Amino acid sequence: MDPQLIFTNGRFLGHSVQPDQDDSYQECMIVQGSKIAYVGSENHKTVQTAKAQGAQVIDLNKRIVLPGFIDSHVHLLFFGLSQQKLDLGGCKSLDEIRQRISDFAARNPDVPQILCRGWLQSATDGLALASMIDDLDPRPIYIDANDLHSAWCNTAALKELPIDEIKAKCPEHLTCDEHGNPTGLLAEAAVTAFIWPFLIQSLSMEAKLEALETAIQLYSAEGYTGIIDMAMDTTAWEALVHLRETKGINLHIAAHWFVPYEADQEQLDKQIQEAVEMHEKWHPSKSPEFCIVGVKLISDGVVDGCTAALSYPYGDSVDLVQPLWPGEAMNRAVDQVTKAGMQCAIHAIGDLAVTQAIEAIASTNNPTARHRIEHLELASPEDAKRLGKLGITASVQPVHSDPAVLEGYSKLIKPHSWEHAFPYKECLDGHANVALGTDAPTARHLPFPNLYNATTRRSALEPTMEAVTNEKSALTLAQAMTAATYFVGYFS
Repeated sequence: MDPQLIFTNGRFLGHSVQPDQDDSYQECMIVQGSKIAYVGSENHKTVQTAKAQGAQVIDLNKRIVLPGFIDSHVHLLFFGLSQQKLDLGGCKSLDEIRQRISDFAARNPDVPQILCRGWLQSATDGLALASMIDDLDPRPIYIDANDLHSAWCNTAALKELPIDEIKAKCPEHLTCDEHGNPTGLLAEAAVTAFIWPFLIQSLSMEAKLEALETAIQLYSAEGYTGIIDMAMDTTAWEALVHLRETKGINLHIAAHWFVPYEADQEQLDKQIQEAVEMHEKWHPSKSPEFCIVGVKLISDGVVDGCTAALSYPYGDSVDLVQPLWPGEAMNRAVDQVTKAGMQCAIHAIGDLAVTQAIEAIASTNNPTARHRIEHLELASPEDAKRLGKLGITASVQPVHSDPAVLEGYSKLIKPHSWEHAFPYKECLDGHANVALGTDAPTARHLPFPNLYNATTRRSALEPTMEAVTNEKSALTLAQAMTAATYFVGYFS
C-alpha cells in the first residue's frame, strides 16, 4: 500500500457555488500515492484511522489549497504557434500597428512570411485593407484578429491564397471591391477552411511539436493540470500523438473534434462519422488522460467583425446576420453526436445563435449528455436561465469581458444587449454548470487574470481603467474557482 500523507489545518476548496455555505471549504486532505483519498473534516474516522496507521501529518497553518486549473476552451497548437507571432494586442491605432510590423520585419529579414496576432478591429475602426500595410514589406503579411475569426492580409498574402476557391466556397466571408478583387479582410470559413490550413501545411512536424511543447510548458507553469482543446483536427491530433509517444505530455488533454457546416449532407455526415471514429479510438475509457470527448460546431462569428448572429441588424444595415448552420442541419448534427455518446460544444455569441444552440440541444431530449455552449456573450437573460434545466453547461471566457478589449463592442450592439452582456450569474441562477476557459490564443492563458475578470468585471489588462462590464453578472471568487476547476473536470 502506498504511504499516506495527511494535510491538516488548511482551507481546501469544496465544490459549492454558494460561498456562504459551510461546505465551501474543508480542513483536511489525505493523499495516498498519487491519489487524493479524502477531503473533509479532520475529525472524521478516516483521518483517525490514517493517523493510527502512522501516516505523516503536515500542518498547513490555514493556507488555502486549490485544485489544479483546467482550461475549458483552448486551441493548443494555435496557442503554441502564436508565441512565435508578432503581438499587436497593445496597439490602439493604425500607426502603432504599422510601426510594430515595420520594426519586426527589420529584425527578422529571413522569415518567409510576417505573421501577426492580437489585432483589435476597433484599433483601425473596423477597416482592414491590404493597401494599409502593403508598403511595409514585400513579404506576405497575415494579421490574426484578436478573436481569430478574421484575418487581415496584404496583397502578397492574398496572391498566395486560393482566392478563386474561397470565392466559390464562401464568398460572403471574403471582402471584395466593386470589381470583385479582394481588399484584404477575410473572415469565418475563409479563415478556418483556407488560411489556417494553408499556413499549417507548410510547417514541419518538428515545428508543430515545438509549438505544442511550448504551449504545454506555459500551461503547466501556470498551475494547469488539464485543458480541453476546442477545435481539434487531424493535423493537430497527429502532432499531439507523436509528442505523447516520444516525449510524454504532463497535461490531461480532452478534445472536441471540429465539424464545420457543410451544405452537402453526405460530406457533413462523413465529417461527423470521422469524429465518431476518433472518439471510439481515443475514448476516455481507453485513454482517460488523452481523449476525444466531443464535437465542436460553430454557429456564428463575433461581435467585433459583425458576424455574431443577433436578433437585430448591426448599425445601419437592414439585414440580420444569420447563424452559420441552418436550424434543421444543426438539430440533425447534434442528434447524431448525442446518439454516438459524445458531447457537443456549440460556439454561439449572438443572442440569435444562442437560442438556436439551446433549441438544438433541447431537441435531443437528453439533459445528461454533457452538451455545452461556448461564449454566450450576448445570451438573453431568459436564455441564460434556461440552460440548467436542459443540462447545458455555459462554457465562458471572462477574459473576453475585459473592458480593455471591448472599447468598440458596445457601439456595435443595442443598449439592452450591452446591459446584459456576459450573463454568467444568470446562468448560475438557472442552475447551470458554468465552466471557465481562456480561449487562448485569442486571450492570455493566465488563470488569475481570468478569475479577476470573472469576479470584478474590470480590466486585468489595464487595471487603471474605470470601466466595468455588466457588474451585476459578476461571479463570487468561490463560484469562479469552482467554475475553473470542478465544473471543467465534468467534461474531461
